[in-house]
Amino acid sequence: MKSYDTFIIGELCIDEVVGFDGRSEWSIGGAVVYASYSALAGGNHTGILIKSSARDKMIPYVLPIHNNDIYWRESASGTSSIRNVFLDEKRERRTTTALAQGAQITAAEIPDDVQAKVFHLAGLMNGDYENAIIPLLAKRGKVALDMQCYLRTPDPLTGDMVYSDWPCKKEFFPYITYLKTDAAEAEILTGTADRREAARLMVEWGVREALITHNTEVLVYDGKDYYTCPLKPRGMDGRTGRGDTTFSAYITERERASIPEALEYASALVSLKMETPGPFKGKRNDVEKFIRAYYR
Repeated sequence: MKSYDTFIIGELCIDEVVGFDGRSEWSIGGAVVYASYSALAGGNHTGILIKSSARDKMIPYVLPIHNNDIYWRESASGTSSIRNVFLDEKRERRTTTALAQGAQITAAEIPDDVQAKVFHLAGLMNGDYENAIIPLLAKRGKVALDMQCYLRTPDPLTGDMVYSDWPCKKEFFPYITYLKTDAAEAEILTGTADRREAARLMVEWGVREALITHNTEVLVYDGKDYYTCPLKPRGMDGRTGRGDTTFSAYITERERASIPEALEYASALVSLKMETPGPFKGKRNDVEKFIRAYYR
């Protein structure tokens, strides 16, 4: 039996990022990639289950994760690919288009010999997971779910992401310890633009801790208290992957720290990450220096 601090499950993604100036860049991306770098920066024992086409099988092995901790699964329908087009210089407004979607990850593909403190479902779009995965993982550890993989569905003709509520939320929320949305997703999920009320409803429906990201701050509610921490990036070139990085940093740090401490750590780490394109490649001491300089 293998045991991890965090075990991240999701699709490999080939990202196309189009800047406000019209320049296009391709990179290896997806929530699993951003989340794994974020977890490793905190010194966490990290494993991943990642799915791609056979042609792209070797790509995950360039990640800074030991080969024995990578569980690759083949997607017969190819590798997921997403285009993000940013509509302003601050990279806050964007359009997202699915160029391709990998085959669904099923419960049968989860390795039997893996345990984890937190199982992180780091998906990209609706259809990435078989729902049966959630209660299965909840028997082995805490489940962390990024709601984007249930709220956004690619249009079958254009690939444009269409956002809609998840009808199974009240059935599966009681299995989830950590739930993450951004502000827009929280409103779709709960029907309110008030982030505190949205977080309260998520917890009322069964989630233990609800985390909502915003361009100014990150909010967490645990059923008793609300906690917020500001984001303090000195640049926005690394805006892509903000939510994935934040969530991974928070859930891993939460296993060793209080909510305010984990929230501060995650906010500082993602603030640093947002200054440079790609995943966060710093270390814990870089985050701690940033906290001392900008948060205390």
